Amino acid sequence: MPIAPAPTPWGFPPHATWDPDDDLVALGADLEPGTLVAAYSVGLFPMPVTLDGEEQLGWFSPVERGVLPLDGVRVSRSLRRAARDFEIRVDTAFDEVLAECGSPERPDGWITPDFARAYGRMHRLGWAHSVEAWRDGRLAGGLYGVSIGGLFAGESMFHRERDASKVALLGLVDLMRDQYADQRLLDVQWQTPHLASLGVVRRPRGEYLEALEHALHLPLPALFHVDD
Repeated sequence: MPIAPAPTPWGFPPHATWDPDDDLVALGADLEPGTLVAAYSVGLFPMPVTLDGEEQLGWFSPVERGVLPLDGVRVSRSLRRAARDFEIRVDTAFDEVLAECGSPERPDGWITPDFARAYGRMHRLGWAHSVEAWRDGRLAGGLYGVSIGGLFAGESMFHRERDASKVALLGLVDLMRDQYADQRLLDVQWQTPHLASLGVVRRPRGEYLEALEHALHLPLPALFHVDD
């Protein structure tokens, strides 16, 4: 099981006070493990934002949340064929996956060194995980995110080979399909055209928060259990 972090000294605004038309809910706080666990548990995730020329820590809950239903994944014939060429692994190269996702060469990159250190700490405590696609003994692509109960909050993904990140996402879906699959929540933050092609849908914020409340009470998927 994950190691419980020190409680956060910060409080997030209650749901009833969130602006119904704004994805950005709050500013400030920190990236300590206790703060991150508390944030994801109420439906928030952090990203850096620049306001009035100053970079700040923003906390987001999209008005329309991107969610991938485990029974709604779209797999093309070519992707299914490609998936057979990869091996799926979990948590064997978390730091490498995180480094690739945070590469400064990526356009629109947002994973700062502070974010990388924060999620590295989350991984060592058992809250953050990587799902990796390997081929011929080499890391070809992957993703990482935060797992709390039945929630997997995807943060970022990368590929070095064609389709490798998609294969990692399919691997995650397969690994989350257990007896609680219909209640588990695979959150991808926002729907993009790329993610929509894989079956990601938009859920209104209220619907997402209701599903989250139920998901948090589920046991972790077996693949994310951490040995004591």
